[in-house]
Amino acid sequence: MQDIERVGGKNASLGEMISQLSNLGVSVPGGFATTALAFQDFLSQSGLKTRIDNELDALDVDDITALQSSGERIRAWIMETPFQQALQSAVTEAWQSLSDTAGCEPAVAVRSSATAEDLPDASFAGQQETFLNVQGLDEVLARIHEVFASLYNDRAIAYRVHHGFDHAAVSLSAGVQIMVRSDLASSGVMFTLDTESGFDKVVFITGSWGLGEMVVQGAVNPDEFYVYKRALETGHDAVLRRTRGSKLTRMVYGEDGRGVRVEDVPPEDQNRFCLDDGALEELARQAVTIEQHYGRPMDIEWARDGNSGKLYIVQARPETVRSQHGGRIERYRLESGGKVLCEGRSIGHRIGAGTARVVASIAEMDQVSEGDVLVTDMTDPDWEPVMKRAAAIVTNRGGRTCHAAIIARELGIPAVVGCRDATGVISHGAPVTVSCAEGETGQVYEGELDFVVEQDELRDMPDIPVKIMMNVANPDRAFDFCQIPNAGVGLARLEFIINRMIGIHPRALLEYEQQDAKIRELIDQRMGGYASPLDFYVDRLAEGIATIAAAFAPEPVIVRLSDFKSNEYANLIGGRAYEPHEENPMLGFRGASRYVAEDFRDCFELECRALRKVREQMGLVNTWAMVPFVRTLDEGRDVLKLMNSFGLSKSEELKIIMMCELPSNALLADDFLEMFDGFSIGSNDLTQLTLGLDRDSAEIAELFDERNPAVKALLSMAISACRKKGKYVGICGQGPSDHADLAQWLMDEGIGSMSLNPDTVVETWLKLAG
Repeated sequence: MQDIERVGGKNASLGEMISQLSNLGVSVPGGFATTALAFQDFLSQSGLKTRIDNELDALDVDDITALQSSGERIRAWIMETPFQQALQSAVTEAWQSLSDTAGCEPAVAVRSSATAEDLPDASFAGQQETFLNVQGLDEVLARIHEVFASLYNDRAIAYRVHHGFDHAAVSLSAGVQIMVRSDLASSGVMFTLDTESGFDKVVFITGSWGLGEMVVQGAVNPDEFYVYKRALETGHDAVLRRTRGSKLTRMVYGEDGRGVRVEDVPPEDQNRFCLDDGALEELARQAVTIEQHYGRPMDIEWARDGNSGKLYIVQARPETVRSQHGGRIERYRLESGGKVLCEGRSIGHRIGAGTARVVASIAEMDQVSEGDVLVTDMTDPDWEPVMKRAAAIVTNRGGRTCHAAIIARELGIPAVVGCRDATGVISHGAPVTVSCAEGETGQVYEGELDFVVEQDELRDMPDIPVKIMMNVANPDRAFDFCQIPNAGVGLARLEFIINRMIGIHPRALLEYEQQDAKIRELIDQRMGGYASPLDFYVDRLAEGIATIAAAFAPEPVIVRLSDFKSNEYANLIGGRAYEPHEENPMLGFRGASRYVAEDFRDCFELECRALRKVREQMGLVNTWAMVPFVRTLDEGRDVLKLMNSFGLSKSEELKIIMMCELPSNALLADDFLEMFDGFSIGSNDLTQLTLGLDRDSAEIAELFDERNPAVKALLSMAISACRKKGKYVGICGQGPSDHADLAQWLMDEGIGSMSLNPDTVVETWLKLAG
């Protein structure tokens, strides 16, 4: 790394890893690099440097037309100027040595490495050129020439100005690196933290079929994976989560074996993941080794050789966005909903609104004014000069680690990428709102919607005699929410995971062969990459639970087993065939009654299998189980007996608690607590069932109040019973989040924990501290 001034950040890092990390399991293809001095000597010929300096001194980079003209002139001057003899001879000698070592003339990548590149506070992602599958000395020399010229790409000129780098102080090194045959396998990008939240206990890996340039450019929607660092250390299953991308195209070698071309990916490969768990864990180990060596979060490109199956690291640089943040949490929130025009992968957590400018090519960049929303097929670093003007960016193609996503994060601009049809459904000139504030799926709404921005300063919170936990439904937000002060998750709802990450009725998966062709087709579309319909249900459920559990570990995460009502289950794919019609589903076939019913037991077993997988195979023993809506003592006994038969037994390791949400639960608290390890009070249902009102009815909404004396009497009974028996007691209903006086009363009553909505945690905590 001490050679950055000689060979630039990229080549210095490659050399560092080859020399320092090879014996630690990090595999990097070999090669050679030209020096910055060689580049400066090249520019010194024929007054070339003086002409370039004069051209750039007079340039206003915000004048797009002038930028394009100047860049074109400078690149032409460089290409017209021959290499000095010393450089020509040195490259020839190095090429011969590389060929001798390889036993033949290898195919190589010729890559740029600027002396101001890959620094901890600026990525320079994709500002200069890369050429793949270059063969023979003459082509290597020609591509090095083009790499030199690419220091003066329009985007590179603008990027240096906007980040305060002096053009004359930046030099270029060309790296010539042996190709990995990932055209026959897969490749991608990984980060040693979550790029959206900065959560640093995971490795975030993206990948697609073929050469990695498609992922880097944002030309494909890649697969995405999270690997848990702690599980790598303990030897447990470490892959927390998988999201299958469309992977429609791939870059491979040209028809004649020279150069590259893009081809369609066969449907069977689109519908499976490009990496198995073993490869993901090996990549993550290499990533952690690199991170530990450099002592900071890293942005790493990887490639798998299709001939040998070996995994290689082809680039590593400091992560430059999330690692610069800290000290506060910023939350954007829409004040109201609207018509969703399209969806894709969210970049960042912000919201932007403005006039949509649907732009077909870089030639139309002048159509985008300050505060507009840029809509295009695919953004790449060439667009950087105009990206900084936009209020938001929307693309048809791309994933969360492409160059455009990195630049959007650096600029603090919300982007929704990989929408597929954004340019078709968004009208040029129409007002739109781009929201990345609702999880990993970003939405583009019709019209300019109102939104608010809230900030929480992260600080040491005052001591109070109650634990403040959180209600978390969406695993997408877990890495964000865990950074708010907390004592764990008091309510992790399975319904969101089942609805959003699975979307299929469990019985339809158990009886997959009996479904009609249309239902089977819908199931097949969702379960691609998983071994079977049942594996899909169990694994996806486990992924959602594990994501939350890993985010908050070692604090407890209380997982409430599914509490869908019959009408909600019916809305899942295949659900209408299996669910009864009920006039009042809120009081019908739900919770414990459903689990023990003969026609649902095997569905419930899938939930238990998922929880066992999270605890036993993934090592996340901070997960507890919670049983909802237990009407009678017999139901409680039957559920616990059933869970025991499915491998989930109460123990010191596994706490099984019960939702206290019916008057019968509080009235018979002592008896229920003989069976369960404690209560989590569900104040929403407890209030409506105590006061005999429908909480969804607008007609009597004003009567719904958890502070009603009758409700508080039952709350007091439940809290007192748990305290007497020394068992867990918390509350996870909406009440304490909405009413500070109720939170104070609960604390005075001696409740052990309050599980609040994340946006009320800091405010409620500080109020309780007085």
